[in-house]
Amino acid sequence: MATKSAASERAESFLETSGQFRLGALVTESSHPRSKGLSQSARASVADGLAILFDIDRDVVAAYEAWSRSPQPGRVAAAVLNSLRRGGRVFFTGCGATGRLSIQLDAIWRAFWQQYNGVGGERAAETWEDRTRSVMAGGDYALIKSVEGFEDLVSFGRKQIADLGVGPDDVVLAITEGGETSFVIGTAWQGLEAGARVFFVYNNPDEVLRAHVRRSRDVIDEPRIEKINLTTGPMAITGSTRMQATSIELAAMLTILEMVLRSLLGDESLAARGVAGAGAVPAEMREGLEAVQTALASHSLRSALAALVEAEEATYRSGARMSYLAGALGIDVLTDTTERSPTFCTPSFKKWDDERAADSWSFLFTPVAATADAWPALLRRSPQTIEWSDEDLERLLDPDTARRQSHVLREIGHSELMRFRIGLDGLASRPVRHGDGMTLVSSAADLHLVEPASATFAALMAGARAAGADTAMVAVGSAAEVERLQASAACRVADRVVALAVPGTRFLLDPLARVGVKMLLNALSTCTMVRLGRVLGNRMIWVVPSNLKLIDRSTRYIVDLAGVSYEQACHALFEVIEYVEPRRRAGQAYPAPVGVATMRLRHGINLEEAEARLLQELG
Repeated sequence: MATKSAASERAESFLETSGQFRLGALVTESSHPRSKGLSQSARASVADGLAILFDIDRDVVAAYEAWSRSPQPGRVAAAVLNSLRRGGRVFFTGCGATGRLSIQLDAIWRAFWQQYNGVGGERAAETWEDRTRSVMAGGDYALIKSVEGFEDLVSFGRKQIADLGVGPDDVVLAITEGGETSFVIGTAWQGLEAGARVFFVYNNPDEVLRAHVRRSRDVIDEPRIEKINLTTGPMAITGSTRMQATSIELAAMLTILEMVLRSLLGDESLAARGVAGAGAVPAEMREGLEAVQTALASHSLRSALAALVEAEEATYRSGARMSYLAGALGIDVLTDTTERSPTFCTPSFKKWDDERAADSWSFLFTPVAATADAWPALLRRSPQTIEWSDEDLERLLDPDTARRQSHVLREIGHSELMRFRIGLDGLASRPVRHGDGMTLVSSAADLHLVEPASATFAALMAGARAAGADTAMVAVGSAAEVERLQASAACRVADRVVALAVPGTRFLLDPLARVGVKMLLNALSTCTMVRLGRVLGNRMIWVVPSNLKLIDRSTRYIVDLAGVSYEQACHALFEVIEYVEPRRRAGQAYPAPVGVATMRLRHGINLEEAEARLLQELG
């Protein structure tokens, strides 16, 4: 009897045990009818491709409109406010895109208090700044690179939030785009058992989740957990919940935080700032989001952004690299650039001293000299990495899984995070070269970095241009702020400029700029990857199958593209996963597993031939 290969055994194990991770029935996993021809449209006209993406962002505005008119924003804000006044904390939990969102929300809250100079002064800031927590599956390391084994385990979610001491005075906002992420569900159950007030935030209809995903049904049917359903519909890129699902979650969570903040500051402080009370926030956000979406969809912005897409595409096609600069919007830019790797199978951020790994296509540099200081400046707190022991793993997992996961843990600690040199010291190991690209993403808070010519970002942009790099600037803010940014020394050395003017309202946390720049960057990176052949129709065929949900999604893609059964597609996928695994673990470039499996099944060829055929067809 022939011995089964490791790939065959892994495929059969998945098919036997992963029924609850077959998620094709979920709305977030379905194809959006308005983007079915995205790859063809974007290849013919970048501006037309962008129009499709921004048109689907209207689904976010429509869903927010309905949610914001309900009693729920006020009810959730009141629960958070009561918790804080009792001395409690607010936990944002998530995985993947929502994990990065949890870190972003924590940083936005802390940034406000670190710069606060209003009523109560330093005492008020000290009281409120350290009252939020982010719980990202895999810790802060996962902000840069997805961490294997965390998303699929309820026990890991339980442990991570328990390690932070969640208790009865706290609020937990458990955020999962699809409503089915095991890690996030684990944080919700742990919070509930600890006596915290728990809210479950998700983007699929209750009836669909209840019918198809038991772990989701258990949460939805638990009366002590309040549900915040933010369903917008299918994603612009099938299954890519980093887009519309996370956009509306960002808008909704910032609405709640803005309401809480205005209540904490009180009438005297708000009057001094010319800011309305907490109750005005949902209506202000509704009006503002409509204006942001209109600005993004405008011909002028799409034309400017299309030029940036074409420039970035040309950079990658020539084998050159992109460097992004960001200050106040650093975490926003980092989120989009790091999400490109699992979504489109591009090389992930490279550690400065890793000689084996492929060069990252893009990288972020912040205006802080040393990386050891740049990370706390970006996060607005000390980094929080996972430092579990082997004994911890043995208490949570079976022996074989614990041994495998132990290797993962050694790669995601604090010292490993510091090897991603996002400070200015990182430029020594990744200098800007002729043919590279440099894009600065700036807001009004960065004016001191872009003017005068000797300012940090202005000097870096001028140096990049002198080295023969293509330079660009994205300016975000009110019309007056954008005008000042466009008049800066940094802008004068930019080959192209994209200006996004958001309504000049008096928000305290600048939510419109954060949602607007997210949508803009999502469209930039997505359209660039579409142009590079990483999307077929509206399917991200280069997705990295790094967890059970993505293995299922990849398998379904192969079924559609190769016309085979789910079982055949799954076996073919695991063969390719095994084939590319050495390159993936070394951080080297490797082909799309979905694409290679599809070529192998379509043409009856071996893996090496399938890889060559895929690259040939993609040009």
